Amino acid sequence: MTLTQELTTLISKTQLVVSQQQIDLLIQYVELLNKWNKTYNLTSVRNPSDMLIKHIMDSLMVGEVLIGKNFIDVGTGPGLPGIPLAILYPERNFVLLDSLGKRITFLRQAIFKLKLTNVTPVKARVEDYQGEQPFDGVLSRAFSSLNDMVSWCQHLITTEQGRFFALKGQYPQSEISQLPENIILVDSHKIIVPGLVGERHVLVLKKLH
Repeated sequence: MTLTQELTTLISKTQLVVSQQQIDLLIQYVELLNKWNKTYNLTSVRNPSDMLIKHIMDSLMVGEVLIGKNFIDVGTGPGLPGIPLAILYPERNFVLLDSLGKRITFLRQAIFKLKLTNVTPVKARVEDYQGEQPFDGVLSRAFSSLNDMVSWCQHLITTEQGRFFALKGQYPQSEISQLPENIILVDSHKIIVPGLVGERHVLVLKKLH
């Protein structure tokens, strides 16, 4: 089975609406990631079929819970979940932030090859980065703890509109109990990723002041 057939099958097990052109772009992205990974070691996932599940589907399934138009993907690595989400939602804008030069080099190449006009790669440490305006959402699956995420990214969103979207495995009850007083859990979504073994959750957090 080709990668395109594999991805089409995985998507058919969800409620996602993905066009053939979007599927083609997602496959191109996986092929680029696989090619660059051999030299630059961008992800520990080596097999393109595994990338479809662990990277592409895992990222796409987050889209259902997003609210807003302008997002920043902090610690994006090779563009996850930002690039798959940018392909799925061309009307939304994504800043992809990472402090490692080789990842940003890859992202620039991927954005150029895929002709993505709604993605901006930025090489910076999150605590040093100031957006031109506050974001509707901060996305991340890179942070070790919710506390780290909210403390380092608070300056990126407003109290009114802004939300943190934290991608986690098992429901992190102990991390939630240790959140700062000005951060509250607004919502929690259990995400079912076709083909993925293990739990996935997206936690939606809000800043009070």
